Amino acid sequence: MSAFGSSIGIVAYLALFASVGLIFLFVNLLVGRFVRPHDPHEEKLEIYECGEPTIGSSFVQFDLRFYVVALLFIIFDVEVAFFFPWATVFGKSTHMMDREFPVAVATSDGVELSDSARLLYQELGVRNPTVPDAIPVSLVPTLGSKGSNLTKVEVESIAREGARQLAFVTIVDIVVFFAILLVGFAYVWKRGDLDWVRAVSQERAQQRRGPPVDVDALDEESALSA
Repeated sequence: MSAFGSSIGIVAYLALFASVGLIFLFVNLLVGRFVRPHDPHEEKLEIYECGEPTIGSSFVQFDLRFYVVALLFIIFDVEVAFFFPWATVFGKSTHMMDREFPVAVATSDGVELSDSARLLYQELGVRNPTVPDAIPVSLVPTLGSKGSNLTKVEVESIAREGARQLAFVTIVDIVVFFAILLVGFAYVWKRGDLDWVRAVSQERAQQRRGPPVDVDALDEESALSA
């Protein structure tokens, strides 16, 4: 497959993805228009912004907790961008593992990488992919040891085994990534930064400190005992 054909395939996938997304969106909007109840009311038309009802002057002090929750949302939401490079590497490595994928071709001069495999390696960051001269040391326990002049089957086995190891590394990487996110989320939750109502945080802090001490009652009890 040429680079031009691969580019056309990528554009076709993106167009299909966008079309399905738009159709799904408009179908849901259309179904909602006919299914949802229609009950207009004056209160529904009132302005309601940022969780604060419009009562009194517009020069009011917003609860800072709103900005804290908004920043936390942005921090965890932006992390989704890191899924794209991970998904690219994982998808291409699993593609290379497929036995139907043509990794190498036999020629009169020996064995060469196929155009599809060469393009896939370049997309993974390998600028000048070549056929290995010998079995790598990391793959000797799996494929055995052999000198130069590898056969087409051996070259394909090396490529697929390397792709399997790369896919395993990406899985470990995403597990560590999720673990870090969960630890961070548990930390901000434990601190009470996710409690929208300030009274809830104060109540939890009071429970950790214990019940309040009535100083007047203690003074009165001391006076009676004396």
